[in-house]
Amino acid sequence: MIKEFLKSFFLILSAEMGDKTQVLAMAFATQFTVKEVLIGVFLGCLLNHGIAITLGTYLSSVVPLDIVQIVAGFTFIFFGLLSLKYEENDDIEENNTRKYGPVMTVAMAFFIGELGDKTQLTAITLSVDAVFPIFILMGTVLGMVVTSGIGIFIGSRIGNMIPEVGIKILSSVIFLTFGLFKLYYTLPQKYLTPVNIFIFLVIIGAVVFILLMKMFKEHKQGKITAYEEAALTLYEYYYHIKNSIEDICLGEKTCGKCSSEKCIIGYTKKILDESLSKENKDLKTKNMDFYNSLKKEFDKDKVINSLSMIIAFLNKNLIEKERLEVVNQVRNKLEMILFDKELEFKNKKDYYKTIKNIDKRISKKIINEVRKL
Repeated sequence: MIKEFLKSFFLILSAEMGDKTQVLAMAFATQFTVKEVLIGVFLGCLLNHGIAITLGTYLSSVVPLDIVQIVAGFTFIFFGLLSLKYEENDDIEENNTRKYGPVMTVAMAFFIGELGDKTQLTAITLSVDAVFPIFILMGTVLGMVVTSGIGIFIGSRIGNMIPEVGIKILSSVIFLTFGLFKLYYTLPQKYLTPVNIFIFLVIIGAVVFILLMKMFKEHKQGKITAYEEAALTLYEYYYHIKNSIEDICLGEKTCGKCSSEKCIIGYTKKILDESLSKENKDLKTKNMDFYNSLKKEFDKDKVINSLSMIIAFLNKNLIEKERLEVVNQVRNKLEMILFDKELEFKNKKDYYKTIKNIDKRISKKIINEVRKL
């Protein structure tokens, strides 16, 4: 039973690394908490793979086992070759509906997204000769949850340093190895002649070579995959905000030693740094007197640029719940510099109306900047 559990776990893990469902998890992590996303993945995949394994168990009782094993071998080889496909973002559909709540939204997306996908087909293939189908189910579902968790972690911590080509090659090797060994042990001996084996390996090798050359070429040309784009979105927006705030800072030559207790930009830099290092734990809004620092000659265009970036991110739901409070604190501090007051952001339309009533010139600049992002 442990063998079946581990086999199904690692195969699903290999199948989903860099795949579209992992991208979907990363996209949902910009809208909901990581906990909500992973619970949704678990429920959606539990139902999806449960159906697949029930179907696979039924097939094993009506189709001769030898035939099933041979089909499984060819299927694994096909998945191994499919793993080398360079997926672009056009193939990824993002589900933004929230009317069912975070967990159910994610669960429905993963249930529908996995219908007929290679992970569901893998679950069927694994279950046809399983002694303990429940352990196959546990392994496949855990594999999906772990893969989604890895994708979210990589996307939010590492960003553009993702070794996606290496991940795809490793995934391909694992599937090809399982498929070749399964065919070797299940095909009738009369087909396993040295000539047939050589021809088959040459064909597989040629296809792998062609797919690898295509993948390396597209990678070299700088084409960005859906996986990389989702990771960059998770990773970069927060650092863009941080860097834009650094750019507003007048520096020690103008202000002297930075005081986060008295300077509105110094404090903003501090809460951003704390949010990055402590993952936004125990960060509470502080009521501090920044009156004197508001008289500083901050570059208003830089402040507008930074505030516009935040508005764009808020409007596109690119802020994780865990960091939303901190980002809104940053927004409020920038509003203090521009408008002498903190504002509320419910939606872009109402926000634009509010800032137009305060300052038409600044509001026009903000609206134009947001449109560019």
